[in-house]
Amino acid sequence: MAKLRQGRTDWYSIKAKAGGTAEIAIYDEIGYFGVTAGDFLDELKALDVKRIDVRINSPGGDVWDGLAIYNSLRNHPAEITTYVDGLAASAASIIVQAGDHRVAAKASEVMIHEAWGLVVGNAADMRDTADRLDQASGVIAGVYADRAGGTVDGWREAMRAESWYTGTEAADAVLVDEVAGAASRDQSNCGTCPSTPTPDGTRLRHPPSSRRTTPSTWQVSPKL
Repeated sequence: MAKLRQGRTDWYSIKAKAGGTAEIAIYDEIGYFGVTAGDFLDELKALDVKRIDVRINSPGGDVWDGLAIYNSLRNHPAEITTYVDGLAASAASIIVQAGDHRVAAKASEVMIHEAWGLVVGNAADMRDTADRLDQASGVIAGVYADRAGGTVDGWREAMRAESWYTGTEAADAVLVDEVAGAASRDQSNCGTCPSTPTPDGTRLRHPPSSRRTTPSTWQVSPKL
């Protein structure tokens, strides 16, 4: 297991391209086997480019790594465009929000849900972990509210329901700005963006259980 952890960075790639641009591909789980986002962030800081395209097809991963990548992309001086190429679930859906412009393929999906974790301990440990998970979910919901509008409570409701969106539905929910090949969306003039996400088929969708993935893409340590 230690050998699996050592130096595992194959869940992402960063390539500098001509014309002052770079492309980042996140095409796997984020930060599993004990690997942190440290290597990713070191490479990102070294990029001296004007534009970065971030292409995402990921079931998610460690919540703290997802937040660290989100914050680092938001703070990078380059213009960031994020693309949902297939699936942006869980922690990967946070990274999508880092884009100055966010694009989903029409044949893609975005999934959001509550933070979860495992803990071994006594009753006090269990209660403490529940509080930490609530806190982490609030932070995540704050990211969605900041980038998509609405309220933290509204996004928590959608997260508790484990909500799935097609590319078009993600645009309706303003989790992305554009569906590839369709006209750009202007959030400031969005007339279908209620403050609380509602399960009406336009803002969120709950798939049948056979299409749900297990919510194993959030990991929150009970000992922070």
